[in-house]
Parts: sequence; structure tokens; C-alpha cells
Amino acid sequence: MQRAVGFVSPLGFRLTVLPSVRGRPLGSAQDVPRRTPLYDFHLAHGGKMVAFAGWSLPVQYQESHIHSHLHTRGHCSLFDVSHMLQTKIFGCDRVKLMESLVVGDIAELRPNQGTLSLFTNEAGGILDDLIVTNTSEGHLYVVSNAGCRDKDLALMQDKVKELQNKGSDVGLEVIDNALLALQGPTAAQVLQTGVSDDLRKLPFMTSAVMEVFGVSGCRVTRCGYTGEDGVEISVPAAEAVYLAKALLKNPEVKLAGLAARDSLRLEAGLCLYGNDIDEHTTPVEGSLSWTLGKRRRAAMDFPGAKVIVPQLKGELPRRRVGLICEGAPMRVHNPILSTEGTVIGTVTSGCPSPCLKKNVAMGYVPSKFSRPGTQLLVEVRRKQQKAVVSKMPFVPTNYYTLK
Repeated sequence: MQRAVGFVSPLGFRLTVLPSVRGRPLGSAQDVPRRTPLYDFHLAHGGKMVAFAGWSLPVQYQESHIHSHLHTRGHCSLFDVSHMLQTKIFGCDRVKLMESLVVGDIAELRPNQGTLSLFTNEAGGILDDLIVTNTSEGHLYVVSNAGCRDKDLALMQDKVKELQNKGSDVGLEVIDNALLALQGPTAAQVLQTGVSDDLRKLPFMTSAVMEVFGVSGCRVTRCGYTGEDGVEISVPAAEAVYLAKALLKNPEVKLAGLAARDSLRLEAGLCLYGNDIDEHTTPVEGSLSWTLGKRRRAAMDFPGAKVIVPQLKGELPRRRVGLICEGAPMRVHNPILSTEGTVIGTVTSGCPSPCLKKNVAMGYVPSKFSRPGTQLLVEVRRKQQKAVVSKMPFVPTNYYTLK
């Protein structure tokens, strides 16, 4: 019986082509990835389905991923991100629970304000990156990565039980909604035609529950992972296809898949968990020190603080940097070398930038090589080529903030 075929995409993340999409069954029950509420919708629109983080998702549609990428930068695109884990943390001690697991200052979040944060372990390693929103409805809304679903759920559920056993008022509920990301400079203009709320009053990393194109109970968060203005819409699963169709009626909107999402986030200098950050990377090494809440740094009361906080002022063994190179595109695991030819690091993400028409990448190098403008070499296909350390984001971000 034919099995799914695994490969590493041109953008460097592992995908599996699904034979079932072409009318043939997968090899066994455990091979079958989960489907989002939009699975049949994707097939009907020409989505090329692949397995990613245990889910069947479109890597692209009938148009090329480059076309989707550029359309997102110039107009707006609709992404299905329903594979992301959505959870609700409730009870009087919800902030206490979350702050026992993450590096951010959750207590300081205003109603309906969110923040990117990190789950860390006692060694200072990053267990996952996530967005935590302090909703005005009296709970924390948490979105984390599908690939870390089991690990994240176990982490949060174990802490809930631990605090409950100590008498704390806290609970956790998995939200079974679909999640749609509308991303691009015209995203707000498109969405505004379907909501009564004034989106000009919803800046980056804030959230509100509203009716969207007639679908009630949608949580709209001004965020995304492309570097563009946009929103993520948590919508009841049964209404996801209806909402996607309503958004697609606007000619500004086109569907986009995993390939465009990956090249967009790389241009924006954003990390892919498992590639650019992992359990062996600290927030400071990953150039994510800004996620460490000021109060939390002073109190040193988050997992791994004894390792992470001293790194803020000490000498780091390595640091995540951006790279631009000549020649062939840089890919995951390509060695980074000094100009003398000594291997000093590794590429963690890389692809040709559709906007810059240059090859961009992220990787880790010793701190003394991390200054922008530093000349380095990258080994691609057994050939050394010139590279230079670059500031990130590679392409300026366009997040919407109140002036």
C-alpha cells in the first residue's frame, strides 16, 4: 500500500505529500493527519495538501507560492491556521498559572491586550512560543503551535492540577474553533465591510469579540505572522467555510498556504519553532529578550530565570542573526563559516526573498560575529559563498498601531 511521501520543502520545513488527496488511501491509521474544518474547501479551491505538524494543510493553491507571497504584501491573503492550539485559562488565579510557565508580564496586560510570550524550562530553553490575550470576558485566550500541542497541553494541564491541589481557582478549556488569518495591507479594509466595530480602534496585539459577516461570537485579534497588518479570527468551526467564502468574495482576497506563510514570516524575521528556536535555545540567544517582562526579570520568578537573566548582561556563546547571501539560496542545516573558512554556526531557516530578490536566512553564530555588516561565508551544495550579517526584519513590518 502506498505511503505518504516525506520531503523538505524549498523553504526548509518538513512536509508530507498526501496520496489520499489524489484518491489513494494512506498507509495506516496513524499516518492520517487531522483535518481542519476547511479541508474540503481547500480541495475545492485547488489546494495542494501536505502533512504539517500532524495536520493536513494546503502548502499552496493553483497559483505559485511566490504569487501568493507578493499578493499578501500588496493586498491581502486568507490563511487557514486552524491547526494552532487555542485554549482558555479561567479562574481568579489564571494570571498566576500563566506566569508560572511563561517569561512575560501577563498581569500588566490591559483588557483585550495580548503579547507574544515563551514557555521556558528550568534550563532556560524555549518549550514553545505563544500569544496570550487578557480578555475582557474574564479569561486568558492562548494560541500556541500545533507541533507542540501535546507538550503544551500537558504542561498547562499539569500546572492547573498542581495549583488546584493547593487550593487555587484556575481551570483550562480547549477551544475547538477554527482560526482564519487575514493578512496584508488591505485586510482591515476588507474586514471592515463585515463588522460593525470600528477596526481603527483595534491596534496591533489587541482583541475583541464581534459579529463577522453575520457570524456571531468571533474573536478578532489584530495580529498575524507575516509582518503585515492583519487579523486572526477565531470562528465557530461550523461557520468557518461560510466565513472564508464571505471574505473571498472581495477581489482583494486570495487564498494562501504554508509556503507563502513561511517565506513571509522569514522576511519579517519571525521564528519558526523547531527550526529557529527550541528547547536548547534561550530567549536571549534567540534575540527574543524583549519578551522578558521587566518585573519578571527583576523578580527572577519564571522557569529558567537563573540561566536567562544573567545572559542579558553577560557574554553569550551564540546569537540568532539574519543573513543575506549571494549565489544559491541558503537552507536549513547549511554551515556558516568565518571568512577564514572555520565552521562557526548553522542556518536554521532560509529561502529566496520574493520582495528583496535576494537570498535571506536566519542562523546562529558566536556573539563576536553577530554585528550587522559582519562578512561571513555559507556552505551551500558543498560550495562556499559570501554572506553578510543583516538586521531583521529583512522587509519592514507594517503592524497597525494607534498614532
